[in-house]
Amino acid sequence: MFARTAEPGIGASLLVAAWLVTASAGWAESNEPKFHDVHFHLTNYVQRGITLSEFLEIAANDAGRTAVFGIPLQQKWDYFESGDRAPDYYLHSDSALYYYSFVDAIIAEEYQQLPPEDQARFDPMITGFNPTDMYAADHIRRVLEHYPGVFSGIGEFSIHKEFVTSKILGHTASLRNPALDRVLDFAAEAGLVVILHNDIDVVLPTGAYEPVHLEPLREFFRAHPGVTIIWAHTGLGRFVAPAADHVELLDALLSDEAFSHVHCDLSWDEVAKYIVRDEASLEAWTALLERHPDRFLFGTDSVAPGGRDSYLKTWRDYAPLWDRLGEGTLHAITIGNYERVFDEANRKVRAWEERMLKRRPE
Repeated sequence: MFARTAEPGIGASLLVAAWLVTASAGWAESNEPKFHDVHFHLTNYVQRGITLSEFLEIAANDAGRTAVFGIPLQQKWDYFESGDRAPDYYLHSDSALYYYSFVDAIIAEEYQQLPPEDQARFDPMITGFNPTDMYAADHIRRVLEHYPGVFSGIGEFSIHKEFVTSKILGHTASLRNPALDRVLDFAAEAGLVVILHNDIDVVLPTGAYEPVHLEPLREFFRAHPGVTIIWAHTGLGRFVAPAADHVELLDALLSDEAFSHVHCDLSWDEVAKYIVRDEASLEAWTALLERHPDRFLFGTDSVAPGGRDSYLKTWRDYAPLWDRLGEGTLHAITIGNYERVFDEANRKVRAWEERMLKRRPE
């Protein structure tokens, strides 16, 4: 056990981080969790939520390791729009959203307050950047340098997301914005995992064309082969339902060697409802996952849950799918792929931080 100090330097932080790689593997082996959670929000759209210690009480031994992040957007409370009614979700108000960079400090300092054995259960992510800003990559670098030994990746952040995108103040995010390319280039340099939310289509598609955002996504994925990308929800959401050929489109993408660095998460109860809705859907998704067992990771997409039942809802909603999968495929999606992706990311990011330490003047 490492002794904790009030303000560890980067060297001490990296020693603890190296210990955590071993500790996290040991914890998983001894406790046999049901799943690792690749998609968990500690805070909500007004930066309120629970502590990591409270989360551990809720998750108990059901969840092993967790990729934890806040919400990178703040819902504005505009008195002239809402009056005394304080909105805490983006659909509760017509007023704007704005990027909230302090969320990264909230996550980092929550993590640093934990004892090492509890830190081993978390893989924190950086989210508080504006993907339309050419300085966004500088923000990510600064967070890594200020909180060494803490972060494993970036995300979940959104580019095209149904009603969210149009509410954000400033320039509209785009997959073709060079600011986003700079973010991914830095992720490749530092070894950061990327969790990206980008709807596959618009809310009201015409049906006459392939999903609107699919080809820009392909272009974006092709442009960044050196980054491990996790595409959240396979592009689906509360208001973006799967097209009739959605599974076939995913199969084609995952079968293409050019996209071997792209993974998908199975998260959010709003997405689970599409997958388990009938026999035909379950059969198609089961076949897809059995063909690509190394490319999917489970996540709850729970947001600051108030208790155990709300946290485990998504896991239970996917149960009809879990029941159909072979043992090896189920283990890969719920445990193995997470460990492979995040263990490698942590190794790379800690090595990058160590190189940065050596470059600093005495």
